[in-house]
Amino acid sequence: MGLDYGTKTVGVAISDELGITAQGLETIHRKSPRKLRQTLARIQKLVEEYTITKIILGFPKNMNNTLGERAEETMLFRDMLEKRCGLPVVLWDERLTTMESERILQSGGVRRENRKQRIDWMAATLILQSYMDANMK
Repeated sequence: MGLDYGTKTVGVAISDELGITAQGLETIHRKSPRKLRQTLARIQKLVEEYTITKIILGFPKNMNNTLGERAEETMLFRDMLEKRCGLPVVLWDERLTTMESERILQSGGVRRENRKQRIDWMAATLILQSYMDANMK
């Protein structure tokens, strides 16, 4: 499972059974950046439903490879996910995935108002696909 963790949303993607391709699944919305209980519960339900064995979490490094506030929040979210789901959570560099998602959706003819609804799970898809490509044996 791939996750793109944002301040108000979490994009979710899963791989096919062979672990070759990633597909966007959904975007989880929350009303407040600090309220994560329902988000964690939804992720746990998806983990069980799709028999997930590992979570790949987008890690928002700065362009100069330093870690900022969002990276620190992501590491805290990783810790919560590991505790809640009992699975390994791998942090994976997500630099430029949102921009790439926007470009893909735009080139695919998706209207601007519809892109906002899909951008998070598209970014999660790119994060997961990047991880799988790098670890393909």
